[in-house]
Amino acid sequence: MPTRERTDVAVYQLKATLQDIKPPIWRRIQVTSDTNLFKLHRILQVVMGWEDSHLHQFVVGQARYSLPDSESGLDVRNEKKVKLSEVTPGVKKTFTYEYDFGDSWLHDILVEKLLEPEPGVRYPLCLQGERAGPPEDCGGVWGYESFVEAIRDSQHPDHEYLLEWAGGHFNPEAFDLESINRELKALR
Repeated sequence: MPTRERTDVAVYQLKATLQDIKPPIWRRIQVTSDTNLFKLHRILQVVMGWEDSHLHQFVVGQARYSLPDSESGLDVRNEKKVKLSEVTPGVKKTFTYEYDFGDSWLHDILVEKLLEPEPGVRYPLCLQGERAGPPEDCGGVWGYESFVEAIRDSQHPDHEYLLEWAGGHFNPEAFDLESINRELKALR
């Protein structure tokens, strides 16, 4: 059965940049306008190399979107019921994605472009990025900076411990576009 091209769906080109990290850690992705915010969360987890083991939220203007949870005490709208096209503030506007309320990884999400879907292209798609996403539970921006300093200095008292904690190796400059796109293709 032939696939029919959808004409009611646009492609959003987004740039996700972690706040307060120098040099910047960022990703440029393309997703369809009918992507719900829960799936966008999952996409951001893949492109940043995270494991989805913490709470998260999107903040668009005064509205907050996440998974409703009576135990968290957060007043949020259900992200599974909201499409990206319903909340995006328009091209060249930004909204916020926060992951891990303890480490508080804040991302500026910039809507760079609205595009027509390209025939034969499967979305989501990561186009570009720079630097590895910080390891889970490293302590936010300050903890990440200390972590990178320690693993780069073999004389640092925590060098061996932190390398072992990170799995034996961590290259803060690494960015593997092919691997990210393989993982994105596996998302459902």
